[in-house]
This record gives sequence, structure tokens and C-alpha cells, in this order.
Amino acid sequence: MRFIRAIGKYSLLMVAKIGQVICFSFSAIRWIFSFPFYFRQFAENLVEIGFFSIPVVGMTAIFTGAVLVLQSYTGFTRFSAEHSIPTVVVLSITRELGPVLAGLMVAGRVGSSIAAEIATMKVTEQVDALFTLSVNPMKYLVVPRVLASLIVLPLLVLVADIIGIMGGYLVATEKLGFNRASYIYNTMQYLETDDVVSGLIKAAVFGFIIAVSGCYSGYHAKKGAEGVGTATINSVVMASVLILFANYVTTQLLFTK
Repeated sequence: MRFIRAIGKYSLLMVAKIGQVICFSFSAIRWIFSFPFYFRQFAENLVEIGFFSIPVVGMTAIFTGAVLVLQSYTGFTRFSAEHSIPTVVVLSITRELGPVLAGLMVAGRVGSSIAAEIATMKVTEQVDALFTLSVNPMKYLVVPRVLASLIVLPLLVLVADIIGIMGGYLVATEKLGFNRASYIYNTMQYLETDDVVSGLIKAAVFGFIIAVSGCYSGYHAKKGAEGVGTATINSVVMASVLILFANYVTTQLLFTK
């Protein structure tokens, strides 16, 4: 019975946590469409989330494209289908690998930063101070970060798509001996606008998840330095799991007819 009670206890805690996150998400969405709007905080988060994430996203994308070409070449040579490698690379990056890997990298870098910052403000009672100044913490802390992530993540994914395809092109032409013109032709022949747009839609969803996970974990952090560390870890884990789950759901909606 102890084992069964433990399962029930943790199941109820998980359901309660999911409900809190959903309510927090709807609250963030509701406050987006109300005034005032803190443009300075929004602009600062645009730079922090977008510009400073370009190096890690770019490095991840270029090596992903390079490895994808090498792995595809190893398998496709067994069936004499090397000409299909450019198509597989470009579709894999634009539809799947670009959005997911960029989302996970930004979740690790930005989600943890958001959670640590808000958790520190919570621990040092700066969030309570906002109430005394008649400033809504949701408007001041959460909304600018959510909007910035929604806008910036698709742009980062677009950059990741370009760099990842370029990484595959360089490895294919310089190391594997592919013809440059033929590789570019095969890349563009089967690439459609929907492939890129679907990746950007996923990126917007992932951006919302990253911002909400970081803000929620920081906003509900416990007291003390341990609470800040726990909030940081929880934000990364929550965002990563939700990104993978949302990736499946969006793929099901976008590509299943």
C-alpha cells in the first residue's frame, strides 16, 4: 500500500503542477493584450535572447548539417542513392532538426537565465517590492520575455536553417566530392515554402514554452540559494520535455493529412 500511495501522491502532484503551468501560461497570454507595455524590458530581452544566442545556435546548426551529410552518405551509398542526400539534409534541417536543436540550445542558455534572474528577485523580495510600487510582476517580468521569445526564436531558427544547410554543403562538396551546382540544384528542387514555414511555426511555439518555463520556475522558486538552483534546473528540464512533446504535436498537426 505504501508503494501505491506514493504513486498516487506523485501523480496528484504532477497533475497539480501541470495545472499551475497551464494557468500561468493563460495568465501570461492575457496580460500581453493589456497596458502598460514595458518597451525597454522587451528590447533588452530581444537582444539577450536573440543576438547573444546566435553563436551557440550557429555552432549547433553547422555541425548538425555536417554530421547529417556524413551519416546520410554512409547509409545512402549502400543503395546508390547519393543524389538524394541534399534533399534529405535540407528537409531534415528545416522541418525538424533546426527548430528542435535551436529550441533546446536556447532553453539551456536562456531558459536557465530567465529562471535564475526571476528566482533571485523572488528570494530577495524584489518581486514583492514591485507590488508595493503598483507594478504588476506579470506585466513587468513575464510579458516582455514571452513576447521576445515568440519573435526571436523563429529568426534564430531561420539562421540555424541557413547555417546548417551550408555546413552540409561544405562537407558534401569539400570532403565527399559532390558537384557544387548539382548539390545546390538537388537542395532547391524539393524544398517548398511549407517546409520552412512549418519550422518557423514550431520555433514560435518553442519560444513560448521556453519563456513560460523559465518565468514559471523562477516565479515559484523557494527561498534560499537552493531554491534558485532548483528553479534553474526545473526550467531547463521542463522546457526540454515540453519542446519534444510540442514537436510531436505540431508535426502531427502540420504534416498529417
